[in-house]
Order: sequence, then C-alpha cells, then structure tokens
Amino acid sequence: LPKHTPLHIHSFIYYTSLMLFNSHSLAPTDEAFAKIPTNTITSWLEDIPKLKKILTYHILFGEVLTENLLELSSAETVEGSVVGIDTSDGIKVNDAKVLTSNILADNGVIHIIDAVLIPALVAA
Repeated sequence: LPKHTPLHIHSFIYYTSLMLFNSHSLAPTDEAFAKIPTNTITSWLEDIPKLKKILTYHILFGEVLTENLLELSSAETVEGSVVGIDTSDGIKVNDAKVLTSNILADNGVIHIIDAVLIPALVAA
C-alpha cells in the first residue's frame, strides 16, 4: 500500500458516506487521526475487513440531524453496532465530541467529531 496520512483516511470516510443514500456521517478531524499511532493506522490499512468496520461505524442510519441527536440516547450504525449519544454537555457520540454539525451533502449530513470511533469488536 502507498503511504497514507490521516487526511487520506478522513477523505475515505467522507467518500464512503457519499456512496450511501441519505447517510449521516461522523467524520473525525485530521487532529483526531493524528492521535492514533501510525502503526495502528497501517494495520487498519492492511486489514480491509477491519477498516470497513471502522469506516461504516462512522455512518449512521436514517436522518440524524442535531435536533435528532438531542433527542436520542443511541443511534444504529451501518456497521451494525450502536453508538451512544450524550447531550449533557454539548453533543458526544461515544467519547467523541461533535465539533460541527449539520454539514449538508448531496446525500446526507456530516457531523465533524474530535475522535475516531472504534467499534467494540475491532477494539477487542
């Protein structure tokens, strides 16, 4: 594989979400990817099933705008797991804070988050 940077993975999440109709993506910042050790990112890139799980864990089913996030305690992901939503101090998805929300795209909405979300089965 060619050398990849966090920006490439960030872009991949964005373009993966564009392939899905009416998707709502949680897109980590470049700073969020920078917190992950390079060898971890390299291992994800070498394990396509694991990378697919991580990427699809960042895509939510249905309409999940800020108004919806404020009313939910969890949301189902395309990966099949559920993310927790906490609105006690801003909006957090699992441990990631939503920095910018409701960025409209042709086929859905993007919410920028400050951490990369890892599904439990991948983290184990």
